[in-house]
Amino acid sequence: MTVPRSLLFVPGGRADMIAKAPRSSPDAIAVDLEDAVAPGDKDEARRTAVAAVEDLPDDGALVLIRVNPPGTPWFDDDVEAVAGTRAGVVLPKYEEPAQLRDLRERLGEREVVVGIETARGVAGARELLAETDVLAGYFGAEDFIASVGGRRTPSSREVLFARSEVLLAARLGGVGALDQAVVTVRDAESFRADAAEGRDLGYDGKICIHPAQVTLAHEVFTPSDEEIAHARDVVEAGRAGVGVVNGEMVDDVHLRMAAAVLARAGDAAERSSTPGRSVEG
Repeated sequence: MTVPRSLLFVPGGRADMIAKAPRSSPDAIAVDLEDAVAPGDKDEARRTAVAAVEDLPDDGALVLIRVNPPGTPWFDDDVEAVAGTRAGVVLPKYEEPAQLRDLRERLGEREVVVGIETARGVAGARELLAETDVLAGYFGAEDFIASVGGRRTPSSREVLFARSEVLLAARLGGVGALDQAVVTVRDAESFRADAAEGRDLGYDGKICIHPAQVTLAHEVFTPSDEEIAHARDVVEAGRAGVGVVNGEMVDDVHLRMAAAVLARAGDAAERSSTPGRSVEG
């Protein structure tokens, strides 16, 4: 399963929004029972989400349901509900490997994305993301900064360490990495800039909380024509034993980086030419 460039969150209590989610062509959809649902509405949202997920087309995006965190009053009922669907699962505020093992015992083999979004989660990220039977981990900047008592700023400097630590942990664990959300949903340039920073760090894709952000995420996390052309030149130069391309030295690390760009481009092309993926429970 390819790591999504976009993971679009939609409120679990809004059947209309869930039905419309595929229109923006996200790589993955997360129907949210956690942050998007008020405590008094959890049970009704769960029923709505389960019914709406089953109505989504099988040839669309990867479909997941974000349950409430372990230890909350709603977690067990959420997991039981997910077990009766074809959806994968998003496990938020992941802090202990035992939480994922418990989830696996209940749900069996299906796609799982985990959220590293608390001080404890970031501190243990390398152990947590060493559990390589997950598709990806995402960094939740808003919850993380709340857990340490900080303040969010447009620069995101205050979360750079944590953002980098989650990325590094994902790479060491061999799982995908999804970058933080941008909550200014109508500011395309802020999203584009933040996504580019995440891509520069090494992230594979990004959390989206509005359909308009999906296209921007794909724009940033899909190699441009110029990047692809340069990568091909580097690979060809390596085969020919040429040491310089466009005035830049070419050695083994540049060949590896070029190969990664071409692999990303191939994945993006496959997504564009073939139907998306759904998870079978």
